[in-house]
Amino acid sequence: MAKTPAWQRAEGKDPKGGLNAKGRASAKAQGMNLKPPAPNPKTEKDASRKKSFCARMSGMEGPMKDDNGKPTRKALSLKAWKC
Repeated sequence: MAKTPAWQRAEGKDPKGGLNAKGRASAKAQGMNLKPPAPNPKTEKDASRKKSFCARMSGMEGPMKDDNGKPTRKALSLKAWKC
């Protein structure tokens, strides 16, 4: 039985939201091009990447808190990117 990639499992996810280095590496092995968050952009390119991410992610449907009152992965990633 084949194992799912790390970016789909808990070991590839950052508890603060988004993916950790192992998750990004497993996604890259599948042909994806993911970069770490740019919460404090130093270049114009990173600033536009942050703006684009915040616009896309903020418009996604879904709650910011789950049934137990804990923040969802959406909320955590928006916080990590300082949106």
